[in-house]
Amino acid sequence: MTSGASERVPPPHTFLLLGGTGDLTKRKLLPALYRLHQDGSLTDSHRVVAVSRNAELTDEGFRNWAAEALQGAGVVPDASWCGRCLHHVAVTDEQGYAELANRVMQLEEDEDQTNRVIYLALPPRVFGTAADALAEQGLNRCRGWTRLVVEKPFGEDLESAVALNRRLHRNFEESSIYRIDHYLGKETVQNLLVFRFANAMFESLWNRDRIDNVQITVAENVGVAGRAGYYDKVGALRDMVQNHLTQLVALIGMEIPAAYEAAAVRNEKVKVLRAIREIGPEDVVFGQYAPGSLGDSEVGGYLDEEGTPTDSRTETFVAMRLRIDNWRWQGVPFFLRTGKRMARRTTQIAVTFKRPPVSLFRGLHWRQIDHDVLRITLQPDEGFSLYFDVKKPGEPLQIEKVPLEFSYREAFGAPPDAYATLLNDILEGDQTLFVHAEEVEASWRLYTPLLERNIQSHPYSSGGWGPREADRLLARHGGLWQTF
Repeated sequence: MTSGASERVPPPHTFLLLGGTGDLTKRKLLPALYRLHQDGSLTDSHRVVAVSRNAELTDEGFRNWAAEALQGAGVVPDASWCGRCLHHVAVTDEQGYAELANRVMQLEEDEDQTNRVIYLALPPRVFGTAADALAEQGLNRCRGWTRLVVEKPFGEDLESAVALNRRLHRNFEESSIYRIDHYLGKETVQNLLVFRFANAMFESLWNRDRIDNVQITVAENVGVAGRAGYYDKVGALRDMVQNHLTQLVALIGMEIPAAYEAAAVRNEKVKVLRAIREIGPEDVVFGQYAPGSLGDSEVGGYLDEEGTPTDSRTETFVAMRLRIDNWRWQGVPFFLRTGKRMARRTTQIAVTFKRPPVSLFRGLHWRQIDHDVLRITLQPDEGFSLYFDVKKPGEPLQIEKVPLEFSYREAFGAPPDAYATLLNDILEGDQTLFVHAEEVEASWRLYTPLLERNIQSHPYSSGGWGPREADRLLARHGGLWQTF
């Protein structure tokens, strides 16, 4: 796990980027690679080979396209970097993979040791096909290491996830597969392990004796933004819960690993996922956004989006309760909530501590002592806040909840880009922040039965916090959603 310039600059390598002119490459990958170049994390001997279906795009044309993409991302491109390191190969059919292999061999011919990153910035349905085609041309083997990077989603249910893992394993060892979830590259997510295991004060409170419940909220204020054709086949459970939120559950709930290394961290995460009790229909609420207002603007509902079937029941909101049947968390519910067209964009974890067993201030004419809450914010402003009660000055006795706060931006400046962090880890061979095959399959075992139940989606107004049924889910535990 790294941030900023690496202490160990990776050796010369070829970065094969399939989907080389796609949206992900334009918005995230090229800017992240360029930032690594700028801060000295890459040697001048690296090269990026973008692969697309555009047979008319030359090396020079791609370099111009890349320069515009970098400018759009707010960075001033170095013309010498673009000219020296960026290349393009068109692959429009199976023969194109042979031409790609020939081009890569030419670029690498003067090097005694060759290393490759193969990044599949492609639609998930072609992951297996592309991996097989690359292997047929020998691109999965070289005179050094080869690392395959796969973007989420990792399958669409348990059966497809298992099939994808088996197919990738035909030609790539699990130790060389990097399943990337950009949430895991955020500084606050990385700091969860440091926060828990380097601070004895918090680790001693991190259990069923002190914690009442844990809430994880990933809220988006946008709709499907022209992606209805894709999103209607996916929905919020597949798009957000199975990966982003589940990874956060695993990091919050895991036991201390035997060592700070990828295999040890992965083992503890998998244990948490396997300890989660079967999720019943009473533990889940699906929702779908209806017309409403965001700020001063009136917005339509999901069924009004272009490309959405008028009878669609696809969920754009999910709330659920998870119960982890192990010694640490028995009786402590984990509540998950995610949705589109919510009141604002935020990702936060709220750890709610139990109230004092006896209220010393019972009978006074003010509100009941509330729970102390630790809020961990992942976006938009990364940091931590611990909310606790203090006495307000003056009489009569009044108590107010105040935060003890830490902001990454105020303490260290703007946090590093998550993709830059993860790309650097790939080049260093550090899999700590990546998802293992066992995690993928353990997660899908939890959620595939819910997909098969055809659960009803409740309407909720755009600009709110989801359907009322989600509030009732938490009210049964005697609590409210924490929204700061």
